[in-house]
Amino acid sequence: MPQVSPLAGNLGPALHHSLQAGKRVRPLVVREAAATYGLAPGAVMPTACAFEIVHTATLIHDDLPAVDNADLRRGLPASHVAFGEATALLAGDALIIAAFAALARQAERPETPPERVVRVIAEFAAALGAEGVIGGEAADLVGETLPPDDDLLAYIHFHKTARLFIGAARAGAILAGAPAGQVELAGRYAEKLGLLFQVTDDLLDATGDAEELGKPAGLDAAAGKQTYPALLGLSGAQEYAESLAEEALSLAKQLCAREETWSGLVLLVRTRKS
Repeated sequence: MPQVSPLAGNLGPALHHSLQAGKRVRPLVVREAAATYGLAPGAVMPTACAFEIVHTATLIHDDLPAVDNADLRRGLPASHVAFGEATALLAGDALIIAAFAALARQAERPETPPERVVRVIAEFAAALGAEGVIGGEAADLVGETLPPDDDLLAYIHFHKTARLFIGAARAGAILAGAPAGQVELAGRYAEKLGLLFQVTDDLLDATGDAEELGKPAGLDAAAGKQTYPALLGLSGAQEYAESLAEEALSLAKQLCAREETWSGLVLLVRTRKS
């Protein structure tokens, strides 16, 4: 992370505050995708960091009072609670820029030719933008005013969560020089993993508690969010999560070089408690 002048007030502390914790699943996906196609995981650290940094930025913005109004994140006060809304907004903006700076540093690595890095930057921007995470967040807000809707919920989950997982897997594969078909395979696996992550998140919000989750529980129902527990009930959402896990495990078998790791990641996401 860049050094921030004390003249910028609490901006520097706000950046470090939000990056302190987290599951680091998305950077793990980048590293494992690279390793699957023969590139040492350490060679893609700038890109792995970029995905974690930008994910953290989206969480800061997601927690703001105008969006989800959450006061706890990763077991710590949300950025806007700790530093105020204005600083939190700027911290999220700064992290998005820092993520692109990290991607640019990937081009300095001799193992990853610049033309591959350019492709990854395009993937990253698409995963994050209006047809990615930001579009999913916008649809999530729209959904608060509507009854549970299957098509809208599928759109939200795919764009808000799965797109960044897909981008992470494709980025690692692209940097490793994987053939186009293998890049697509890695992306399909990551799509199922990302959807599983979000459905599990919805279930935890409906059944967990804030202390264990490290963030408020029950916010989805209180805000009228589009979730699978709301659409299908708890048992239906559990069944859907299991079907996604089975699909992801099936795709993991095709990622032969790292099948055990990819399968383990599915189980980790499915059984997580926070």
